[in-house]
Amino acid sequence: MFGRKKLPSIIPTHIAFIMDGNRRWATERGLNKMLGHKKGGIALKNIINSLNKIDGIKYASFFAFSTENWSREQSEIDYIFEIAYDLLKENHDLFKEKNIKFVSMGDIFKFPENLRNILIQVMDETKNNTGLVVNLAMNYGGRDDIVHAVNTLIQKGEKVTIESLGQNLYSAPAPDIDLMVRTSGEMRLSNFMLYQLAYSELYFTKTYWPDFDEKELYKALFEFSKRNRRFGGK
Repeated sequence: MFGRKKLPSIIPTHIAFIMDGNRRWATERGLNKMLGHKKGGIALKNIINSLNKIDGIKYASFFAFSTENWSREQSEIDYIFEIAYDLLKENHDLFKEKNIKFVSMGDIFKFPENLRNILIQVMDETKNNTGLVVNLAMNYGGRDDIVHAVNTLIQKGEKVTIESLGQNLYSAPAPDIDLMVRTSGEMRLSNFMLYQLAYSELYFTKTYWPDFDEKELYKALFEFSKRNRRFGGK
């Protein structure tokens, strides 16, 4: 078991997760795929708790529901929304106690009223917290994020530059992602935070998200510490 004293010397400031494999985790166990999403919700809570204990990690972004996920069966969509609502309802006091700032990335106004309201409530209650920033991508797409930022700048009458675009993304003021982790063995970005991933280190694991625990997290962190980040230079 990894412990705090065994942390690598180089820690990502911003770590992101494509939480993939919930349905396959359930199918391989002969379970209803909805149970995979439920177990994935538990894994999300546990990883947030683990990240909050690690000095140096300031931002954590999680891909929970994409702009493309609306094409899934309505019953599955409803269940994912129910899990998200329950997690926020049950843990918003914990976020306040642990000084975690919660941010919802994406267009939340397409969600059911109860989910939309709890997202706004938790963001408002934690907006002044100064600890770990948790960005939850809901109804989010990387291309949509860029279009949203450009339109915001146009409405403000401001010039579109690299700096101004970055300052108007859903994740602002979070810095670019240092380490992106995708579970389940798939090796693609799936339209997740494309602008912020320009020079990120990518880590792919065959572990399904419901089984991604603190031990798997530390494997990713140690792998990151071995990378030689050149940012386009020599």
